[in-house]
Amino acid sequence: QVQLVESGGGLVQAGGSLRLSCAASGRTARSYAMAWFRQAPGKEREFVSGISWAGSSTYYADPVKGRFTISRDNAKNMAYLQMNSLKSEDTAVYYCASKAHPFAAVTGPNEDYKYWGQGTQVTVSS
Repeated sequence: QVQLVESGGGLVQAGGSLRLSCAASGRTARSYAMAWFRQAPGKEREFVSGISWAGSSTYYADPVKGRFTISRDNAKNMAYLQMNSLKSEDTAVYYCASKAHPFAAVTGPNEDYKYWGQGTQVTVSS
């Protein structure tokens, strides 16, 4: 069984930065694509960013391009999301997710990911 634990959320003013971390345990993370999703109140969970298993390819949703950076450290079984120039519309619960199959490509739909963390709240005050 795979466990994903997010950390790093909090309250920040608009224009500020946060760095989210995702710790994976139960299996080595290095062979699996990872992604970050978010869910704002009253809205569906949406794809934010993804990174290939080797870290060579990254993907971003249009609203966060140029502001967020995804990375991973396979030696530590960690994934990260650096969020800069935060806006009030970035307020949401952020989830880390992992694919079930090794070497699978990053994709957008929620249902493509089998393992999920419990989420970490990010609140951006304007």
